[in-house]
Amino acid sequence: MLEHPLKKENQIPENLKELLNSSDHTMNIQKGTFLFQEGMPANELYILRSGRVQISKISQDGKELTLRICTAGDIIGELTLFTNEAKYLLNAKVLESGEVAVIKKEFLEQQLLENSALAYEFMKWMSDHFRRTQTKFRDLVLHGKKGALYSTLIRMTNSYGVKRDDGSILINIPLTNQELANFCGTSRESVNRMLSDLRKDNIISINKGKITIHDLNYLKREINCEDCPPELCNID
Repeated sequence: MLEHPLKKENQIPENLKELLNSSDHTMNIQKGTFLFQEGMPANELYILRSGRVQISKISQDGKELTLRICTAGDIIGELTLFTNEAKYLLNAKVLESGEVAVIKKEFLEQQLLENSALAYEFMKWMSDHFRRTQTKFRDLVLHGKKGALYSTLIRMTNSYGVKRDDGSILINIPLTNQELANFCGTSRESVNRMLSDLRKDNIISINKGKITIHDLNYLKREINCEDCPPELCNID
């Protein structure tokens, strides 16, 4: 069966990307390690050249909420800019080994202060970034556990979807039920039950950890999806 990758928008403006790619040095990252953890001093930002990095928040009771999965071209650690004695607000765990370019926080701040056009592009990019985050929290708060899972699956199709000739969409990234639960802020057992119900109704199928969506419109109807553009409705 033929497969067609869905288009993935790259949100970083070209001039900002050029600046980040002129970074001081690159660094290899290994699966299972952390680029940084919440509370550590924030002196650097990173642009991911290859691999995958998970951005998450750990609550006081130890629950993990996954906010993003970063892939090649994404900026990591951007929330610390223009903050005195900045500390990282989130955790950045390496899911897949790769390489990052490292850029000093002070250097990027100086470039943005000196170049108004660059600062404008960065503000636009950050605005879109915050809008994506707000829509994720909206789905978590307004639609409960089921809505959070359905929203996550929809976002996954926009980020990693591969459209097949029969109209189904393969989410071309292996995901454990615990990883899905972390995106939804719920338990693995709850996700197990909801996925089982979706499989029984032939809304989805799962093969070797990869989910195929057979009825995307069902998921959208269930959460009153507003059909936000893919650049806002994604998991990146």
